[in-house]
This record gives sequence, structure tokens and C-alpha cells, in this order.
Amino acid sequence: MIYDLVIHNGTILTENETDDVIENGLICVKGARLARIESRPPDTPLPVAAETIDAAGGLIMPGLVNTHTHLPMTLFRGLADDLPLDTWLNEYIFPAENRHINPETVRVGTLLAIAEMLLSGTTTCCDGYFYEDVVAAAVESTGLRALVGQGVIDFPAPGVPDPSRNLGTAADFLNHWKDRHPMITPSVFCHSPYTCSPSTLEATKTLAREAGVLFQIHVAETRSEAEQSLTNHGLSPIAHLDRIGVLDKRTLLVHCVHLSQRDITTINKNGAKISHNPESNMKLAAGVAPIPALLSAGVTVGLGTDGCASNNNLDLFGEMDTAAKLHKATSNDPTVLDAHRVLKMATIDGARAIGLGDTTGSIEIGKQADVIILDTKRPHLTPLYSPWSHVVYAARGSDVTYTVVAGKIVVADGCLKTMGIDNVLEDARKISRQVLAK
Repeated sequence: MIYDLVIHNGTILTENETDDVIENGLICVKGARLARIESRPPDTPLPVAAETIDAAGGLIMPGLVNTHTHLPMTLFRGLADDLPLDTWLNEYIFPAENRHINPETVRVGTLLAIAEMLLSGTTTCCDGYFYEDVVAAAVESTGLRALVGQGVIDFPAPGVPDPSRNLGTAADFLNHWKDRHPMITPSVFCHSPYTCSPSTLEATKTLAREAGVLFQIHVAETRSEAEQSLTNHGLSPIAHLDRIGVLDKRTLLVHCVHLSQRDITTINKNGAKISHNPESNMKLAAGVAPIPALLSAGVTVGLGTDGCASNNNLDLFGEMDTAAKLHKATSNDPTVLDAHRVLKMATIDGARAIGLGDTTGSIEIGKQADVIILDTKRPHLTPLYSPWSHVVYAARGSDVTYTVVAGKIVVADGCLKTMGIDNVLEDARKISRQVLAK
């Protein structure tokens, strides 16, 4: 058989059910799928392939899965730092979005985000924002795999100045992108329980259920949100969502910082999933999510960066390092969230959290060929005792030399192959000057 792509001469971290680590690894790709995965004995001829990648003794692993992004917000990176969430959102971000978010800025911001993610080893992301038609079109042109969610909120929003049109816009988006492109999965994204009424939440979840898509929502992010929910509904934010019937296995709950044990039980009972965004939570002083307790309860937890306005980057390697250390520090337990557990959050568990666990997140025959290679011949990655420790505690996004998505090489030798970056960078700088002028 002639394969489309062969990857060899590296250690494979499969992240499959048995966590196989394959030395002298060989991966063969046919079309978009992984067709052969094994150890290659020394001096054995390579299979015939249209393209071959020599991993040069590095680590070969699944592409990373970012479970929560607002891609166009790369344009607001560093715009309003060191502020409380309410001030940051209401006095800076919402006004900036009203002035500057339009189809062209969304296109540029999304392309900038995609370049950053592909270069740092993220092959799949879950996005939620406005003008998601533009986001999806940008994704389509670059080779990234993405779940894209049209935003719904009970206020005038970019692209939807009349809030009464939010649901109609979301429905049109789902109809347009459903089964349209193999790399794009449409979704809906309700901003939060405090910006969406119970009727909006219920109607949006009904729309998602009828379309068979993921329902995303920020929830229980701050203490003030939790207190407001108790005042307005007599319930915690999670209990409120449970009462109106929006929690199920196709619900992605983002942040979930302020949870009670009863909330954790409710989430697990309904099969809802979590996107953990530790760096954003830390930067906005939202608090520390009870991730060890969620994992102990059996809840699926993926890792996300959030948008660049509150992080300020999309590098999941840094996010893994932060997640592992944060929970050790706050629990006074160095064994909490070990490196391998955190790597799973950034790969297979992240894929499961957004409903793509059968598609990506691990290196297994039949799955999509979403693979990255890390160059370990660098001072900060030498010597190598535990590959999981290296990935979580030492590696950086800049250590990624190759990124393959659906069998296509999108980054080679650290350079983007599917998009030109120079024009995107210049366009982003021009937009930033307009933002500053306001």
C-alpha cells in the first residue's frame, strides 16, 4: 500500500485507553485517517508514502484540543489588563466589541488566532463568539479543526443589534454549517445565565437539541455571579440551569469556579462536561475551580485558554503547566493533577468534552490524523525521563516543529504551510491602531 503520509523516528504518546507509549514509532496515514501505528525495528525499510516526516527522535503526540476560545478576541490582547471581571467586561470589552467588531476584524482576529494555535500544536478548538459565519469561513481556509458556536445574548451584540434576532441568527448559522465541511462542527454559545434570561436559555437549548449540537455557556465564573443567582433565582447558577433543563451530555460548562458539592453531583448526574480555563480565571481573580473534586466525581474536564483578552495567549502547553501547578498549590498536595492527567485534559478528554472523542484527541487506528511533533533536542527538554512530565512542565508551544490535521501538514519545520502570516500580522496591527485611537 502507498500511504499519503508516514511519520517515523520518534516516541509516540498515544493517549489511548491503555496509554501506550511506542518507542521508535511509526505512523502511517491514508487520506485523513490513521491507518497504521507501530514500533519500527531498526534498519527496517519505511513504507512507501507520498510524504514522509522524520521526527528526529522527538515526541509524537495527539494534537491539542482547546475547549474554550473566542478567536477574534486576539485583537484585544493586552487591551484591558489587571481589572476585575465586571469592570473588564462592562467598561472595556463590551464597548470595544461594539466599536470594532465587524466581519473584517473578525476575519483578521480569527486568522491571527488560528496561526497562533497551529504553530503551538493545537489542532482542534471550540469557539464561541459573534459573526461565527466569518469565523467558520476563516477556519475552512486554514486546515484547523473547529467546533464553532454562534453567540446568543439578551443584549445588542456584534452582527445582531436586535436581541430578538439572536435565536434566528443562531438557527440560520446551524442550518448553513451543518454537515457542510468535515473540519467544522457548528454549535450554539449562550454567553451566561446572567446575560441570558431563562426563556433564552431554554429556547437556545431546544434549538441545540433539535439540531444535535453542543450547547456552550459560561457559568459560575465569579462569586458575584453565584450570589446574584441566589438573589434572583434562589438557586446556584448550576442548580438554576438544571431546573430549566439545559444540562445534559451535550452541554459544555465553561469556568465552573464557584461550585458546591451538590453542584458537582448535579453536573455529573446530567453528563455535562467542563472546560477548565485556569489562566483566565487567575488573571481575572475569579478563583480556582474545584477540578480535583470534579474529576473524582467522574466529570469529563477539558482544558481551555479562553480568549486572548483575558489570558493573553492561546498556548495550551502553558495552560497545562499552570493547571497542574495551580491545583497542587491550592490543595497543598503535590500529587494532585499529575502530568499525565493534565495531558489527557488537553487531548482526549478535551475532545470528549466537546463531543469529538471518537474523532480526535488520541493516536488510534481509524481516528483522524491530528498529530504534532515536539523537538526534544533543546536545552530545556534535556534530559528526558518522563515524556508526560516534559510535555506538561517543560515544553512550550514554540517546541512544536510539525502540526498535522486530518492528515495534512499545516506546520512544517515550525512554519505555517496553509496560510500566509505576514498580511494577517499587518492587518492586526492596523486594527490595533484604530482601537487605540478610540
